[in-house]
Amino acid sequence: MSQKALELTHFPPNRKPAMSASSSVPKTQSETETSSNTRLGVCLMLLGMMMFALNDTLGKWMLATYSVGQVMLIRSLAALLVLMPFLMQSGAKTLVQVEKPRLQVLRVLFSTLEVFLFYIAVSYLPLADVMTYWLAAPIYVAAISPFLLGETVGWRRWTAIFIGFVGVIIALEPSSASFSIPALISIIGSMAFGFMMLLGRMLRGTPDKTLVFWQIMGAGVVSLVLSPMDWKPVSLENLLLLGLLGVVSMSAHMLINRALKLADASAVAPLQYTLLFWAVVFGWIAFGDVPRASMLIGAVFIVASGLFIFFREQQLKRQGKL
Repeated sequence: MSQKALELTHFPPNRKPAMSASSSVPKTQSETETSSNTRLGVCLMLLGMMMFALNDTLGKWMLATYSVGQVMLIRSLAALLVLMPFLMQSGAKTLVQVEKPRLQVLRVLFSTLEVFLFYIAVSYLPLADVMTYWLAAPIYVAAISPFLLGETVGWRRWTAIFIGFVGVIIALEPSSASFSIPALISIIGSMAFGFMMLLGRMLRGTPDKTLVFWQIMGAGVVSLVLSPMDWKPVSLENLLLLGLLGVVSMSAHMLINRALKLADASAVAPLQYTLLFWAVVFGWIAFGDVPRASMLIGAVFIVASGLFIFFREQQLKRQGKL
């Protein structure tokens, strides 16, 4: 789930809720505008999630012909072309004069690791299986944050974290017959994604465009080294499809960033879990993948745990305890 919307760490401040319908006082223009923005934000988030799933489906399709390095190189170049006009507006200074440079480098390393492991995993496993493992990343973040960020985690969130890990184990179905190297790669990749999210929390002052730019550069540099080892001729049609990977991914990022600016995080962030629905749908249409019962049960545990952790953190933020 490379550069995914699961990294929703830059939430806008909570807006004042609109008056209830039962109130005798009519809504002000500002409240009406907020309500309209929320609806638009929800629509943009849903569209962004669908585009991310489409991007991953297309990536899995291309990996049947080309190596991970080759796919990532062309994808990174296309994404960089889409991002370039926005970077030119903000100037090169925002790219090089960044807060906490060491953490920035560490974040790029984790982001590069997770994107390569994601594409390796989807080369062997159904898209929905890999997506399920990646959706566990917020659970890892919640478990690690007390030790690295000094955040206080109460018994409710620890219980949710435990339930989330149970979901991961159920989805893994760890037995000699079912447990595999690709499944292990998925777990390592999702943990790398979790560390990337955690570092995003520690770099809240860095503009989103800067974070995304260095993610692209990190993946691009590594793919530039790896791709010559297994380079295959690319037809014009496939070149366009590979380039579309970068365009769709960056478009999804823009949609999600816009959604977070228009609506409260509590309204749009939980919609990231629709990614699993689209992974199941696209996986079935494109590859004939039928979800395993254990994967679906594990996904229920993981999604329920992730949603509880998210809403609990939002509640604590409103109370000033987080």
